[in-house]
Amino acid sequence: MLYNSIKLDLSYLTVDNVIVEINIYGEKMKFSKLCFGKTKLMALFLLVTSLPVQAAGDIEDYTLEQVVIFSRHGLRAPLATPSSALGQLTSHQWPQWETPASYLTIKGGVLESYFGHYLQEWLVDNKLLNEKTCPTEKDIFFYANSMQRTIATAQYLALGGFSGCDVTIFHKEKINTMDPLFSLNIQTDNEQFKQQAMASIIQQAGEGGINGLNQRLKPIYQKMEQVIDYQGASACTGINQCHLNNLDAEIKIVKGQEPAITGPLRIGTSLSDAFILQYYEGTPIQNVGWGKIQSLDELEQLISVKEYYNSVIFGAPVIANYVAKNLLTYIDNTFTNSENKPKVTVLVGHDSNVASLLAALKITPYQLPNQFETTPIGGKLFFERWKNPKTGQEFIKIEYVYQTTKQIVNATMLNRQNPPQKVTLKMTDCPTDNQGYCQYTTFKSYLDNLTQ
Repeated sequence: MLYNSIKLDLSYLTVDNVIVEINIYGEKMKFSKLCFGKTKLMALFLLVTSLPVQAAGDIEDYTLEQVVIFSRHGLRAPLATPSSALGQLTSHQWPQWETPASYLTIKGGVLESYFGHYLQEWLVDNKLLNEKTCPTEKDIFFYANSMQRTIATAQYLALGGFSGCDVTIFHKEKINTMDPLFSLNIQTDNEQFKQQAMASIIQQAGEGGINGLNQRLKPIYQKMEQVIDYQGASACTGINQCHLNNLDAEIKIVKGQEPAITGPLRIGTSLSDAFILQYYEGTPIQNVGWGKIQSLDELEQLISVKEYYNSVIFGAPVIANYVAKNLLTYIDNTFTNSENKPKVTVLVGHDSNVASLLAALKITPYQLPNQFETTPIGGKLFFERWKNPKTGQEFIKIEYVYQTTKQIVNATMLNRQNPPQKVTLKMTDCPTDNQGYCQYTTFKSYLDNLTQ
């Protein structure tokens, strides 16, 4: 398989050809100015002191043999701009970001570098990597989708964790082109599949299907209308009773496109995405949404629309099993051929990838404390293969490792003493013990059946 390789080359991200020396965790590096517009250079002097090593595993006798990490990309600029489709939905002017729409922001890069530092410590503590030497290609492998935000996320992770080391970031396609491994597009015109997919989405939406869900979300849509002044927007010109909830809702299963739902659920998702990204980037809550969102509770309520959209589409079993198959096959092969694979594999994709992976694996309902989202910005799924050296038995543990809302907003440094949050996930078809470990043979059998 052919790959494009980038050895922490950030030049294609720059606008100004300015060389900057940055001290990250005690290592000086020189590279081009990390800016995506006319932003002033942000000071990125990330000095971290040496901290004592804590105990490695949850069970003393178990050793960590291999880990596959699937990361959602970091903090990006929203798609809402004055000239965008969302610009037609409000009488207000959307805030101008110095980073192009959908690109990783400077703060997003800083947050990922912090995460990379914590990741390096965790891998050292669990004896997968050596703290005193740089990792080789047999130790760690970074593979990102070919979008700017995913490649940049992988670069910053490597920069924060392995500053001064020759770490290669791989991606396959031209920049801002979807890699088939991460793609969620439907690749078939089979009518039977389309009907099954639509039925699965309708069932996932709950009582009354999509229309029933939209009715239940009507109070939130009404709040969104107030925030954006929907009635005063150009989209409502000449329309009586112009309300989001009156828009037609249609499930679209089209070859070559991602599955989608039109209408208020999709529009509400785009709006809530813009609001949460504003807050993450550092806009005070009283200024988010032109000052029309009064509290964090109101913001969380608006964000729930986005949560419903991802859950209904990519959590629908037929859709999830279909769009997650390539990634699950890759993960399965990585564990199966472990002797020929790196000890650590880091994949960087999107929240829809995470949602479909979790649904396809039949992860039981979970909560992420201190977070608004169930698939948060920069959050990472850890698929860990553990071994009991006394018995030779192998186990899989799945953990969601993520930054809290406050850690994101405050750009909090991550390390052993101030780690990200961690939640152990459970699979319906792979029973776990009280430490969250399930038998590797059971896990593998499930993956094999799912990816046939």
